[in-house]
Amino acid sequence: MQSQAQHFTSVFRTIVLAAVSALLITAAALPMPAQNSVPATARQAAIMPQFAGKLAHGASRVSHPAQPRASYKNPAAAFARTGRGWMPQGGDLYDNGPINGTTDAWTINFGFVTSDTFVVPSGGGPATGLSFGAWVFPGDLLQTVEVQITSAEFGGTVYSDQVVSFTQSGCSGNQYGFNVCTETGTLNPVNLAAGTYWVNLDNAVVNDGDPVYWDENSGAGCTSSGCPSMASENSVGTIPSEAFTVEGNAGPPQCFTSQGNLQIIHSFTEQQAGPTGPSGVTIDKTGNLYGTTFSGGDNGAGFAFKLDRFADWVLDPLFSFLGGNSGGSPFGAIVGPNGSLYGGAEGGIQNCGTGGSQYCGLVYNLTPQPTACLTALCSWTENVPYRFISDIDGTGAINVSGSDQGGNLYGTTSTGGALGDGTVFELTPSGGGWTKSTPYNFTGGDDGGTPSQVLVGNDGNLYGLASGGIFGAGVVFELMPAGGQWTESVLHAFSGQEGDGTDPGSLVQDSAGNLYGIVSLCCSPSAAIFVLEKTSSGFSFSEHIVGHSCMPANLSPGALPYEFLNNLTIDAAGELYGTGYGGFGFGSQSCFYNYVFKASNDSGGWHYQDLDFLLDTYFQAGGSLALDTSGNLYGTTNDCGTNSVGTVWQVSP
Repeated sequence: MQSQAQHFTSVFRTIVLAAVSALLITAAALPMPAQNSVPATARQAAIMPQFAGKLAHGASRVSHPAQPRASYKNPAAAFARTGRGWMPQGGDLYDNGPINGTTDAWTINFGFVTSDTFVVPSGGGPATGLSFGAWVFPGDLLQTVEVQITSAEFGGTVYSDQVVSFTQSGCSGNQYGFNVCTETGTLNPVNLAAGTYWVNLDNAVVNDGDPVYWDENSGAGCTSSGCPSMASENSVGTIPSEAFTVEGNAGPPQCFTSQGNLQIIHSFTEQQAGPTGPSGVTIDKTGNLYGTTFSGGDNGAGFAFKLDRFADWVLDPLFSFLGGNSGGSPFGAIVGPNGSLYGGAEGGIQNCGTGGSQYCGLVYNLTPQPTACLTALCSWTENVPYRFISDIDGTGAINVSGSDQGGNLYGTTSTGGALGDGTVFELTPSGGGWTKSTPYNFTGGDDGGTPSQVLVGNDGNLYGLASGGIFGAGVVFELMPAGGQWTESVLHAFSGQEGDGTDPGSLVQDSAGNLYGIVSLCCSPSAAIFVLEKTSSGFSFSEHIVGHSCMPANLSPGALPYEFLNNLTIDAAGELYGTGYGGFGFGSQSCFYNYVFKASNDSGGWHYQDLDFLLDTYFQAGGSLALDTSGNLYGTTNDCGTNSVGTVWQVSP
């Protein structure tokens, strides 16, 4: 095969000098049709007679453009809901944002080459795959694409040159009649040091020999160091960036250490944390901390721990989950009214999913040994208040997130129920056992679906969060009891648009009944706290941006930083505490930061204070937060620490 430099040079000469220097082009150059036979963009093709006839609708005959999809990759899967958003480590080397599908797309065959930058973060790592958004003619199937990784657009040092087979999925039509699809391919691993590279796509092969186009997204929604990408097309020059993800495994992150008011009070071992790390902490009335890890423990099925504070913090290994019928992979824990731990877990009864072969999930309860413990470290005993019995009963992620003074437990199942879109369930102590009821079955319509959290309000009503809703971006819901029944109402449906956002999380309530949570803003680099203020006539919605920026002042205004909030908690005075992370990357200029913040609202408006701010660090401070009576804030990370598998940290006031 010719060298990369020769390849790109011949392509460039073919396009620019075809009319005057055809005899000077080498025989190894890519074949190039007449300049106007295949246009550089999909929108240009849509209005040309030879292509418009192949499209599903024809651009001029579509009155309602298709809505862009939210994402073609699911960040939640990378973090198992322990954090919000995701950084380019452990699965994705670089992410340039989701498919847009409605603006335009750039040709990657017939001699056209489209090239985008991507940044490998500190530590380097192998590139093992590529996913990107493509516009194809209806019925067409993308088969292979030549993928080059180089030091410059269309050339320079060639680190990899591969013809890659792609799998096409998730196709939907857009307003120009194209199918917009996700294309996923595996690369022979390419070890890359930290730095900026160019990924070049060309020579795409389609079953019908048609043009294929790389989706333009301008980097909106990207989350990685260095995004949004710089991009070029060999016949045009500089263009907006495209939708793609370079898959791989970035090197070890830069981690935080104990300093000032921020202290690491426990570093997990690999045996304790497993590969996924801890999922937050909760606190009891005496100031002891509790938590779980999704994997780890003696059986690799999860681990529950307690942190006792003596002269220093000491970890007490309470329980290693057994898996199977006894449950495993716990989804966090709460401290119940009786001082024992409750939570949801996988396992239980195998009567759910396709063919009834999957575990339905269960609720676990961990209690101290019934006899006096004579040592400092004492294991606890597991009881199972409830095992879900079928899809109709509820299944999926089981999250026990609330309790009342009567000892009743409340939680959500992410799927299952009478309508298949999740449930809110209640467990009531009864005759030495528990009675389960289902206050609400979600429909997946305007009321939402896939609920993630429910809490017991000051007024006895239940409040919670779910996905979906009328705009598909999530809802805050209320369940009100009356006559032995519960009635659901949607307090706010997120629109996913600027000023409103999507994917609500971490719902909390103050003593006045006001609700607070966090939300991702689709069209802004900042994250926000949302407020549902309780009034005499209902709830009034507002949002307040929490944001930091380390973007250099001399860069383009279009090059935006990104920002996410991980979690939120509230103290008795109604002051909010949370963690967030963000950053900016563009070429060689980049920065990253994590922060712990305090937010309060008084007659002068909202005020934010950084309790700790760490620059140029990667770590996920996900999971639940806990506050003690002295104002100390506690949380976890699922990386960093002595063994790089997670920590419990403390920020002192």
